[in-house]
Amino acid sequence: MRGPVRTRTARAKAARPSPGAARQAAPAAVDLGPLGGFIGYRLRRAQLAVFAGFELALREIGLTAGELSVLVVIARNPGLTQSDVCAALAVQRANFTPLLHALEADRLAIREVLPADRRSNALRLTCHGREVLARALALHERLEKRITACLGEAGRTQLIGLLRKLETL
Repeated sequence: MRGPVRTRTARAKAARPSPGAARQAAPAAVDLGPLGGFIGYRLRRAQLAVFAGFELALREIGLTAGELSVLVVIARNPGLTQSDVCAALAVQRANFTPLLHALEADRLAIREVLPADRRSNALRLTCHGREVLARALALHERLEKRITACLGEAGRTQLIGLLRKLETL
């Protein structure tokens, strides 16, 4: 098996929570009061658990959830501008720029100046980017299967529908 596709600085790795941290339950003696019934609290705990699984699933290729999202959107919409990707993923441009620089440095994506508007860049995946994305999606599929096994297919469908409703708040 190949080694990691991407390299990370020691500082960036150290800043991440450990994958098991999200799964740790509060000690039995700690009274969380109404937190257990707060939707935001439950969403955050679930997000931490899913992201920990995501990190484990994609550790060998070194992608983050945000990077995978960007690669998927670029792959499905080649030529989209940076602004369009930011809007589609609800990412602030200031946060997107360093992420895009990292994808370019890792030879996963490229920017091409648009002839009609030289201030805008069209985004495309490289051949290497398409290969890494295919591997990432295969690894992510295993995580999705684990989540579906936990919820059941009907529960998964219901959860996605409910989460979409919350996006409209």
